[in-house]
Amino acid sequence: MSEAKRGWTPDWVQQFKMFITRGNVIDLAVGIIIGAAFTAIVSSLVEDIFNPIIGLLIGGVDFSNIFVVVKGERLATFEATRASGAVALGIGLFINACIKFLIVAFAVFWVVRALTRVNLRADAEKAKTVMPTASEVLLAEIRDELRRRPV
Repeated sequence: MSEAKRGWTPDWVQQFKMFITRGNVIDLAVGIIIGAAFTAIVSSLVEDIFNPIIGLLIGGVDFSNIFVVVKGERLATFEATRASGAVALGIGLFINACIKFLIVAFAVFWVVRALTRVNLRADAEKAKTVMPTASEVLLAEIRDELRRRPV
């Protein structure tokens, strides 16, 4: 194989390398990985801590076993009922999903709120140093006009 052929790579390979090593793509990948880990934590928090406490407060109800059988035989658990071929609506699993969503939404709200405050402070600091106030602009115009007048 000649030297020219061995070192040649298609344009799309170079473009892909540039795309994949951009900061945005790496940030996105890190965000997805952290999001997956956060989802596991929230799932455990809801299923292992919140649901037992809520279930205890409302009389020992296990949310994961709240279900309605539409067609077929009702068995002891939702999983067993579904495995038997019955059609069942997993109302408790839906409640779990809603609780997880609310926790994640609440956490994301606080993160975005904190980042917005940091950005607002940074923007305010920039504005102080970059943008003069209206009175400063007026005083500068007066000064410039006085400089232009003959003595």
